[in-house]
Amino acid sequence: MAEKQEPFEIGGEIIQPGTRKVVRIPTSMFPEFPAFNLTAYVIHGRFPGKRLFLSSTIHGDELNGIAAIKHVLASHHVNHLKGTLIAVPIVNLVGLLIKSRYLPDRRDLNRSFPGSETGSQASQLANLFLNEIVKKCTHGVDLHTGSDNRTNLPQVRCDFDSQEALDLALVFGAPVILKSNIRDGSLREASDSLKIPTVVFEGGEALRFNKFAIRIAKNGILRVMAHLDMIDKTKFKAIKTPSLLSPASRWIRSPNTGILHTTCDLGHKIIKGDILGRISDSLGLTHTNIVANVDGIVVGRTQLPFVFQGDAIFNVAWVPDPEKAEEILLEFQEEMEINVSSDDPTTY
Repeated sequence: MAEKQEPFEIGGEIIQPGTRKVVRIPTSMFPEFPAFNLTAYVIHGRFPGKRLFLSSTIHGDELNGIAAIKHVLASHHVNHLKGTLIAVPIVNLVGLLIKSRYLPDRRDLNRSFPGSETGSQASQLANLFLNEIVKKCTHGVDLHTGSDNRTNLPQVRCDFDSQEALDLALVFGAPVILKSNIRDGSLREASDSLKIPTVVFEGGEALRFNKFAIRIAKNGILRVMAHLDMIDKTKFKAIKTPSLLSPASRWIRSPNTGILHTTCDLGHKIIKGDILGRISDSLGLTHTNIVANVDGIVVGRTQLPFVFQGDAIFNVAWVPDPEKAEEILLEFQEEMEINVSSDDPTTY
């Protein structure tokens, strides 16, 4: 019988092995208003293991991760956890309340890491999250959605040069794994510098819940936990359809200003030269075709019906065989629909 792990300290509180606790960590932005504390839900397992952080709503208008984390915490799979899970479903609470991607100082929290105790609001919050949450963990999953009126096919983004991060991405089981360079000031850059492998999940759009994306995120997190031996692997099925790996993506932009007409959606294949839709004037008298200049699979698209010349319309991930990739994505979706578990978030 393995020895129990030691008590866990976070936010000035001590959590005993085999217990769960909600910890509210005061922020320097609003010291007199406890409602604005950084709230973490901690499951400290009875026995030693990896320490995983889950973060969502670093951008205040990105909501799918909140629902995904809620259902991970409610899952029976985490009842006998090894190691420690630290879940922060709402990192940017102020942004959430004002329905904004940013903090009130108009700074992007995910470009403010590692932050500082005396910097801007975003810098202070980034510093607090990094020191109180990330540095206490061995691995991380950061949950996002599309931004700027765009929607994303569920996908994991990671650095293909990091084998440990790529392994996490592969077991996560999203339809697409997209190679993504680490951006300056991002949480992923900060965690990478600390040797804490972290993957980023993207799915759906801002200010909306997307059932398919939530389901994939929740199941993906549990698969990552199983991979890290935090939960029983034998009680959680791996997805049969493998993720598509793409080394790069590129935006197809609007050739003109006007009304967007297209039936090309997420997961559709694109072949260079295909007509993907058209841009018309408000009277419907003139039309400009949108012509594909790359091959691949649509992993993101605008939700706006009116676009300006040069606006990003379709984000296309390069794959060697777009037609086969489209078939794989359809198989993936069918498998997800067939194998809905009893604790799936969309069955409530």
